[in-house]
Amino acid sequence: MHRQETNVQVTHSMPPQKIEIFKSLDSWVEKNILVHLKPVEKNWQPQDFLPDPTSHEFYKQVKELREMAKEIPDDYFVVLVGDMITEEALPTYQTMLNITDGVLDETGASLTSWAIWTRAWTAEENRHGDMLHKYLYLSGRVDMRQVEKTIQYLIGSGMYLKVENNPYLTFIYTSFQERATFISHKNTAKLAWEHGDAKLAKLCGFVASDEKRHEIAYTKIIEKLFEMDPDETIRAFADMMRKKITMPAHFMYDGRDANLFDHFSTVAQRLGVYTVKDYTDILEFLVDRWRVEELTGLSADGRKAQDFVCELPLRLRKLEERALLRAKQAPTVPFTWISDRKLKL
Repeated sequence: MHRQETNVQVTHSMPPQKIEIFKSLDSWVEKNILVHLKPVEKNWQPQDFLPDPTSHEFYKQVKELREMAKEIPDDYFVVLVGDMITEEALPTYQTMLNITDGVLDETGASLTSWAIWTRAWTAEENRHGDMLHKYLYLSGRVDMRQVEKTIQYLIGSGMYLKVENNPYLTFIYTSFQERATFISHKNTAKLAWEHGDAKLAKLCGFVASDEKRHEIAYTKIIEKLFEMDPDETIRAFADMMRKKITMPAHFMYDGRDANLFDHFSTVAQRLGVYTVKDYTDILEFLVDRWRVEELTGLSADGRKAQDFVCELPLRLRKLEERALLRAKQAPTVPFTWISDRKLKL
């Protein structure tokens, strides 16, 4: 099995007494977090946006989809495939939440609000990979066997995010990551529109709208933790940012390219789908959303963490220019997802 990290030691960094905080929040989660889920019967499904296989017009609809897809460049499809593969690794993400201290789903069908949220969030997210996968299959623009191999490798490899089974760290990560995926899918929608494919733009836009809802829920959890336990929360925020927010598909591999995730990310950067600037923008957004600068009554370590987080965006801005310069000097590499056609990174 392909892995980029070895000898990872599992740690549980949350003090046991903190678990009581999360147990005490169960009714709050029911009233304030579960409301960000949509009932299944009122939710969109992938089939709402794809050719209907029961219709006499199915082959005509597929032909129209493929004609529109012909006009879209390869680099867009590489980014769309990478985004889809990230969504398809959903079993790994649910596993991460289910092993997080204080909020885990102990039976797999627990009726705690934390467990209900995790399962329902997973169910909503599952639609994203399903829809993008079916679209890419019908488009005829990518090597689906190579794409499917990449999904299998990624799920088998898992991910290592350094969240230490700690819900403070985990929910800071998910707050950041949901906003990142919202931005990425919003921008793939924008590019699809610019390439003249309104249907694909709509498809990506609905995925982005889900990510936005989920972002709101996770940021509300951290907002509540800042209210109840500001010192632990700000230290966790600083800890997570020191470790850097690693994207969940960082173990991406297709059987050949050991640097596939970096190559995919560089193409996304070049197209403006998800950039180093976006990373800093998200951090600034969260600092403002959680009113980090206004926190008072912190310990000495808490104040140091507060200063670090508040000063970090300025430091990251200074690094953006260097990243852009490196991108301009990037080589050309083949992608198996598009039958080994080469793209400039």
